[in-house]
Amino acid sequence: MKKGQVIEGVVERVEFPNKGIVVTEDGGRVIVKNTIAGQKVSASINKVRGGKCEGRLLSVLEKSPLELAEAGCVHAGECGGCMYQSLPYEEQLALKAAQVKKLIDDVIAPESAGYEFLGIKESPRQKGYRNKMEFSFGDEYKDGPLALGMHKRGSFYDIVNVPECQIVDEDFRTVLSVTLSYFKERKISYYHKLRHTGYLRHLLVRKAAKTGEILVDLVTTTQLNDDCRCDSVKAERIPDDGGQKGEAECRAAGNYETEGQNLRSQSREEELLDGWRDALLAASYDGTLTGILHTRNDSVADTVTNEGTDVLFGQDYFYEELLGLRFKITPFSFFQTNSLGAEVLYETAREFIGDALTEAAQSEAEASEAAGEEDSAVEQSGGKEICGKVVFDLYSGTGTIAQMLSPVAGKVIGVEIVPEAVDAARENAGLNDLHNCEFIAGDVLKVIDEIADKPDYIVLDPPRDGIHPKALEKIIRYGVPQMVYISCKPTSLARDLEVLQARGYEVKKVCCVDMFPGTVHVETVCLLSREVQ
Repeated sequence: MKKGQVIEGVVERVEFPNKGIVVTEDGGRVIVKNTIAGQKVSASINKVRGGKCEGRLLSVLEKSPLELAEAGCVHAGECGGCMYQSLPYEEQLALKAAQVKKLIDDVIAPESAGYEFLGIKESPRQKGYRNKMEFSFGDEYKDGPLALGMHKRGSFYDIVNVPECQIVDEDFRTVLSVTLSYFKERKISYYHKLRHTGYLRHLLVRKAAKTGEILVDLVTTTQLNDDCRCDSVKAERIPDDGGQKGEAECRAAGNYETEGQNLRSQSREEELLDGWRDALLAASYDGTLTGILHTRNDSVADTVTNEGTDVLFGQDYFYEELLGLRFKITPFSFFQTNSLGAEVLYETAREFIGDALTEAAQSEAEASEAAGEEDSAVEQSGGKEICGKVVFDLYSGTGTIAQMLSPVAGKVIGVEIVPEAVDAARENAGLNDLHNCEFIAGDVLKVIDEIADKPDYIVLDPPRDGIHPKALEKIIRYGVPQMVYISCKPTSLARDLEVLQARGYEVKKVCCVDMFPGTVHVETVCLLSREVQ
């Protein structure tokens, strides 16, 4: 096959995350992304290397027998988000479980005694499950009208408006619609990635599944065009005295002007942002709008970078609840994007490590009894025995896992590189009246050298790319008998498992949790153990 050649074939299988293996009529094999097993497709060869060919999907000539008649979302095929939404949910689960099992099986050491694969647990919700979305501003096509939504499949620049997106609930769609209409009407420019000019960049929306609280953050540059035309906004900001009565009275009156206060002049940007704030406040929601924010970001990178955030209304945080615990979440702190799915994920992880901790507690109790000691260090909590063991929760985010392990451990130490997330974790532990949790801000690679405590067990929940090789070596040197590894990218997990097995750890249990229905992504929980030297 040659570069540029157009081929047709049937997708034999799909390897994680979205690599379809297409078999051509002459028996050749081509990797074509964003395909589904059983589809007949056409593709253009764009890479030939080392005997392998990769192609760019041109069209689906025939649907797979596995696919539904209708995808269930009007944006299917155009939006680059939900690749598997045309598959029945049971097929999505089977596909993801098979992909993960193959990756694990391929790296299991020959001398291993084998492991228990527990299959995949489904998400409690298949639609409207996300608690966070990061929408992008752009244009629908080159020099086209303003758009606000998701990247078009296969495009770095074009944005697809997604007013009927199915992985979020109606409140997300309301915020999206109000925001796009407001700025489109005023002809406000978006940030051009190549020219590095323009104002609107991203819209961050978060909503708690349990409490219904909503946080909205508009991310812009500081380059509001001088020639932009903003409707005159005469609304006054809420008084600085912070009085709740004053705010309520202002809102009831339909404006923010209070008696005895004079209207003050505002800059063009303040007028623009206050008008956007008022448009959001005027809309109706099933949940509660608790905060409207504005974040400045002049970084050239196409990511949300916080270079200063102002609160336009309410507060810069909201609360979510998981497994009986309450968590304060700030705009940029990490929190699982599927709250109800996170309960399934963390309950699975807690079962894996909790069983080990309970066994350790029972062993301590038996040892104390055999020695004739009247006072045992083992206590009871909710019917479970607490041991004096130290657990490290590495890459701890806002401390969710650490706090869930707290009741059955002597001490839990969380390490997280994002300072804001660490602050939230400490506050959350206080909120839940947990006193045996410690949270440290810093890079795991550097911080673990400075921790005086030595872990008895370790929980790992690293970012998508897995664990830095040097950090993994330091973690292994602790020699803990058991570790739980939570991964959002199975290929990274498989790579790290090869290293862990080479250093004496064996995979004991693996369970997948579908946190992202309709998409190619899946979470995996893995229990590893080794003999204590």
